[in-house]
Amino acid sequence: MLMYILKRLMLIVPTLLLILVANFVIVQAAPGGPVEQAMEQAKSGPGTGISGASQGGETARASGGDQAHYQGSRGLSPEMVEQIKAQYGFDKPAPERFWLMLKGYAQLDFGTSFFKGKPVTTLLWEKLPVSLSLGLWSTLLIYLVSIPLGIQKAVRHHGAMDQLTTAVLAVGFAVPTFIFSILLLVLLAGGSYWQWFPLQGLVSENFSELSLLGKVRDYFWHLALPLTAVTIGGFAGLTYLTKFSFMEELNKQYVLTARAKGLTERQVLYGHVFRNAMLVVIAGLPAALVSIFLTGNFLVEIVFNLDGLGLLGFEAVQQRDYPVIFGTLFLFTLVGLILQLISDLMYHWIDPRIDFSQRGQV
Repeated sequence: MLMYILKRLMLIVPTLLLILVANFVIVQAAPGGPVEQAMEQAKSGPGTGISGASQGGETARASGGDQAHYQGSRGLSPEMVEQIKAQYGFDKPAPERFWLMLKGYAQLDFGTSFFKGKPVTTLLWEKLPVSLSLGLWSTLLIYLVSIPLGIQKAVRHHGAMDQLTTAVLAVGFAVPTFIFSILLLVLLAGGSYWQWFPLQGLVSENFSELSLLGKVRDYFWHLALPLTAVTIGGFAGLTYLTKFSFMEELNKQYVLTARAKGLTERQVLYGHVFRNAMLVVIAGLPAALVSIFLTGNFLVEIVFNLDGLGLLGFEAVQQRDYPVIFGTLFLFTLVGLILQLISDLMYHWIDPRIDFSQRGQV
């Protein structure tokens, strides 16, 4: 098992490299990058340009003559364009830029944001608590509700409870997360109906002045609607995965043997079936976490204006802030790979008969 872990850890590096190469190539071909945006800002006037564009304008005006004035009225001088490219590092060839980026990543230096003026690592560290709060609480709620519910649905298959919860779960699964988010905002956050919860943010402006109990209440008061939006859509998948996993195990021969020996249904369910049925649920844990953290949180953070990694990545894509895009991508990919490895280790821990190293899996 140790060799399997070492092989998986060694595979993380080439996997990250391939993903960064693919995305670097795609991003370079995408129009509307930071250079183009800075050029448009510089064209619109000296008051709206960024520092590099303004300095380029000074260079163009210093060259003197009617030619510089003519170029300024029609567009940007070549000197200004080159200075803007140098500011963002686009004066170098793409392979050199990629090599410099990899050297920085090897030292956990993801560069500096083009538009926020901060190191990417600082931005990620500042936004991480918000995403972790939303992701961890929503995952905990989903698992606390879905696993017991799935077990009861398997035991009471085709019963009244099973049919009622099936209808509710179908609605939760069919309606997208962002629709739930908007609906909750309109109904409960000062839209056309009630204003029971705050419209945006994770804490109030006077959070630092509150008592410890007041801070806890304020935190969960702000988190109530985002958590509800994330968890409603996450119940269905895990509940049905749990249900059908338990139903498959309940029909196996060892269950009939255990019942024939006089064991109660509770002893059969939790003493024999539970361990085998939960293997499938554990196998789906990394995918569930990635879905909750990356997909669900991404949309919810945007709708509720929560200053987390999802909102940071969304703004970076809009602005073509390449260091932030690659930094968030690197972090999300690394977390996903590590979660997949943890899932395999939990598989082996629950059932030692499963040994990936002897199956030749890498």
